[in-house]
Amino acid sequence: GAQIIDLMMLVIDVTKGMQTQSAECLVIGQIACQKMVVVLNKIDLLPEGKRQSAIEKMTKKMQKTLENTKFCGCPIVAVAAKPGGPEAPESENPLGVSEHGAAFVCLFQVLKSQAYLPSRDPSGHFLMAVDHCFSIKGQGTVMTGTILSGSVSLGDNVEIPALKVTKKVKSMQMFHTPVTYAMQGDRVGICVTQFDPKLLERGLICTPESLHTIHAAIISLKKIQYFRGALQTKAKFHITVGHETVMGRVMFFSPAPADFNEEIHENDFDFEKDYLYQEEYLSKDSNSSENKENDQAGEVQLPRQQWALLEFEKPVTCPKLCLVIGSKLDTDIHANTCRLAFHGVLLQGMEDKNYTETFLPKLKVYKLKHKEGQVERVMDDYSVIGRSLFKKETNIQIFVGLKVKLSTGEDGIIDGGFGQSGKFKIRIPDGLKPDTKMLLTVASKKKSKPGKGDTTKEDESNKNDTAQPVTISLLFKRYVFDTQKKMIQS
Repeated sequence: GAQIIDLMMLVIDVTKGMQTQSAECLVIGQIACQKMVVVLNKIDLLPEGKRQSAIEKMTKKMQKTLENTKFCGCPIVAVAAKPGGPEAPESENPLGVSEHGAAFVCLFQVLKSQAYLPSRDPSGHFLMAVDHCFSIKGQGTVMTGTILSGSVSLGDNVEIPALKVTKKVKSMQMFHTPVTYAMQGDRVGICVTQFDPKLLERGLICTPESLHTIHAAIISLKKIQYFRGALQTKAKFHITVGHETVMGRVMFFSPAPADFNEEIHENDFDFEKDYLYQEEYLSKDSNSSENKENDQAGEVQLPRQQWALLEFEKPVTCPKLCLVIGSKLDTDIHANTCRLAFHGVLLQGMEDKNYTETFLPKLKVYKLKHKEGQVERVMDDYSVIGRSLFKKETNIQIFVGLKVKLSTGEDGIIDGGFGQSGKFKIRIPDGLKPDTKMLLTVASKKKSKPGKGDTTKEDESNKNDTAQPVTISLLFKRYVFDTQKKMIQS
C-alpha cells in the first residue's frame, strides 16, 4: 500500500510523541515515499496555558528525530482533528485544519504548498494493485485500485496472475466518469465479465504473462538502522514482496574483499563474479569475530553493497526489480522495537521449482576454509611429513596437489598420504631452509633419544620446541552450491 503514496502525512499524538508504529511508518516512508508532512494531533488535550510551549517542545523533538532521514526539515503542523474525541458533538470545529478562524498555519495550506505533480510514465507492462473487488448487477465484476506501471485501454486483456486467469476490459471509470484509457498513477475501476469477485479481494493484475511466479530470489539489500540485533544467515523473516507477505529464509553474501569498494550496479546482478558467504549481514554492529578484531584496530571495512538469497516457503508472484521488505512481524507489538529489518530490490527471481539443482550452482558464493597442522619430521631436503591437518578417516587423495605454507615461510605441495593415521607427505619445491631443517632435526632427535646428552640444554630446547612447532597452513575456497564440493586455490 505504501508504494502508491506520493505525499505522506505522519500523524503523531502530541501527548505521546513517536511510538513504535509511528517509527515503522517513518521507516516505510523512507523506503517508498519522497515527501512528508508531520501532523501533531490532539492539541485540545494540552492545557491552554501550556499548549504553545508543549507544541514547540514536541516540534523540536520531531525535528531532531527526522535529522538523519530524507525528511529532514519537512513541515510540522499542530492540529486537533476532532476536539473532545469521537464522543464530542459535531458542532465542535477542528483546530488548525482548515482556513477559517485559524490564527496559525493550517494543515490545508501546508498540504497545498507541498502538493506536486509526480512524473508518470505510461510505457512498459501494465501493472495494477487492486484493493477492492465487487460485482455490479447486469454489468460484471469491478476491480478498483491504483496503476503502478504502464497503461490500460478498453478492450485490452488483463491477467490475474495469482489465479492464472485472463479477462477482457469491458469498461472503465475514474471517479464515476467513464474513460477509455488510464495510466501509471491513476485510480481506476476496471469492469470485466464472468469473474467471481470472491476470488480476488486484493492483489495484482497485469499485462498477460508479464509477471513471474518465483520460488527464490537474489536481492540487493540494506539493513534498517532502527532494527535491533543482527541479520543472520539461515534466519527466517516475513518477506513483503509485490502484494504478498510470505515467510522466507535468507543467506547473506558480499563482494570478494578485493571488490568491497567497487562501484554499485543498482539494478543488476553479475553471475560471473565470485561472492563471499557471510554468516550475517555486515554492519558496524556485526558480531563476527573478524569484525570485532578489525573494529579494535579501528578499521571495519564494509562493502558498499551486499546481497541475499531469499528462499520462499511458498511461491510469490511479483514484477522484477520490485521493492522487498524483510520484517520480524512475530515480535510483540507492544515491545518498543522496530520490526522492520531490511529493505531491498529484487534483482533475479527463480521460477524453476528445482532451482537448487538448476539455478543455484550458477551462483558463485564461496566460503574460505583454513586448516592447520604440524610438521612431524623431515624426510629429506625437499620433503617433510605432516600430521593433524586431516582426520584419520579423511580421503587425503582429494587434497593432493593443494598448496600449503609452513610457519617458517616455505611453500609446499601435498604429495599424498603417509601411513594409516592421517599423516601426509609434503613436497617443498624450493627446498627447506637450513634453519628450518635444524629446528626440525633437533625436535625429532629429542623425541627419539630422551634423556641422553646434556639434559639441561635438552630441556631448554625442548621448552622452546613445544612452544613453537612448525605449523602447516592450508587455505582454500569452496563454493557453497558446488555439487562436487571442489577445493579451489587462487
